[in-house]
Amino acid sequence: MSLTIPSFTLPSFIARVGGRLPQWPHAVALTTGLNAIVKMKLLPDDSLALLEGKNFLIDVLDTGGRAAFTFRDGLFRPVFTAPETTDLAFRATLSAFLHLAARQDDPDTLL
Repeated sequence: MSLTIPSFTLPSFIARVGGRLPQWPHAVALTTGLNAIVKMKLLPDDSLALLEGKNFLIDVLDTGGRAAFTFRDGLFRPVFTAPETTDLAFRATLSAFLHLAARQDDPDTLL
């Protein structure tokens, strides 16, 4: 049995409220998970070396949530103030991110 996540967009007031909330908890939670993956050696060292010193941003458009982080000295680290420029940014609705996580959609097919 597979779970099918429907496409949806949350009402715009959620993003307005969510954007006013502290954003650092998102970055802390995300980097904690990413660092667990690093420690379990699920990512190749040569790939991680390419990430050194890079800034990343994940922006969930319809929730107002943002997570800014960097990779430095072998660990993902939260950035408490989003940098003006990032090396890589992912911006999508919550529905699109859930589709990716459930492998319902390929990243190349999303707009």
